[in-house]
Amino acid sequence: MSTPPDVPSAAALDAADELAGFRDRFVIDPDGPVYLDGNSLGRLPVATVEATRRVVEDEWGAGLVTSWDHWFDLPQRVGAVIAGLVGAPDGSVTLADSTTVDLFKLAAAATDALPARRVIVTDSGNFPTDRYALEGVARARDLTVRVVDADPVAGVTADAVADVVDDDVALVSFSHVSYRSGAIADMAVIGEVARSVGALTLWDLSHAVGSVPVDLDGAGADLAVGCTYKYLNGGPGAPAFLFVRPALQGALTQPIWGWFAHESPFDFDPDFRPARGIERFLVGTPPILSTAAAVAGIEITAEAGIDAIRRKSLAATGFLLERYDEVLAPLGVGLASPRDERRGSHVALTHPEGLAISRWLRSEANVVVDFRAPDTIRVAVAPLYTSFAEVDAGVEAIRRAVEGRCWEEATGAGSPVT
Repeated sequence: MSTPPDVPSAAALDAADELAGFRDRFVIDPDGPVYLDGNSLGRLPVATVEATRRVVEDEWGAGLVTSWDHWFDLPQRVGAVIAGLVGAPDGSVTLADSTTVDLFKLAAAATDALPARRVIVTDSGNFPTDRYALEGVARARDLTVRVVDADPVAGVTADAVADVVDDDVALVSFSHVSYRSGAIADMAVIGEVARSVGALTLWDLSHAVGSVPVDLDGAGADLAVGCTYKYLNGGPGAPAFLFVRPALQGALTQPIWGWFAHESPFDFDPDFRPARGIERFLVGTPPILSTAAAVAGIEITAEAGIDAIRRKSLAATGFLLERYDEVLAPLGVGLASPRDERRGSHVALTHPEGLAISRWLRSEANVVVDFRAPDTIRVAVAPLYTSFAEVDAGVEAIRRAVEGRCWEEATGAGSPVT
């Protein structure tokens, strides 16, 4: 099915794509799937293959324990590159643990620093693991979690936050980009609302970093976490990162004390003395293999630049929305993402048979999207490697599935991973 005359073709858009050359920097099988799930797991950078070989064979294999001279501060060096992607000052970002563990550590440290305040605020649309971690902090400290009713498409707003915060709130914690709808929260304005009652802010940047501009310093953010395996292409289970505003670092004590957070780890001091900088939020020995594997994807993102990445994201998701209006909306497929520039880099489509459709796309159409219960198909644009032709092919495959009721061919329970 052709696009209308006033809509540039996918081929024309790909020819004009300023990031087209970055696609060759990733391992892409020409016979492989149309991959529209980079917001779950990014593609493998070509450079990562050599980087992991080097750290395994040369540094671990040949250098053995002497390689710790190079590895010791690797999390902070990688964190410094990420800092440039999220508008964070020097010495405020480090790789450490998983997103959930980092969120728990920072939420616990924040609430412990404000013991007279007994409430944590989050929203109804926040990613479940964030909700779980915040509930865990609240249960351990006899706090209350107060939930903002977020719009399922537009996400959490400053007005909604203002309606529920008061002088009893210690921490407000939201995702910058909604995992479901892709809506971008107004970090600066929500931060002002939190500061007006003396609360700290904790942001989850997992669906933001590497896809949309983030300005933690400019927005006055206190704390943030984020994963590296989505738009940063760090690999499955790659370490997450955490941010702590420099002026706040000395005032917070995280709950998991480990030797890499000690002021002098190799003193082997029986008493814990937290490091003075961002290192105080580390725990134990960092996972060097997975950290080294994450470096290439992070550096490629920094090389491309977040402004160019954002231009491509808006253009490609805009093209997706045009194709949606033309071929999917008439078939009854719903849209659950913002149409304006408050959207991130994925578009949420809805259909009662969304799970079966997503399974059919993978098994029969060689198109990879993902599904979020009860009815949402997420179609992601990873600007460094997703082509406009892939977006077009994905929309056409969804059209075929819906128009021909092809989902009925997707029999059985399928994989537990959706």
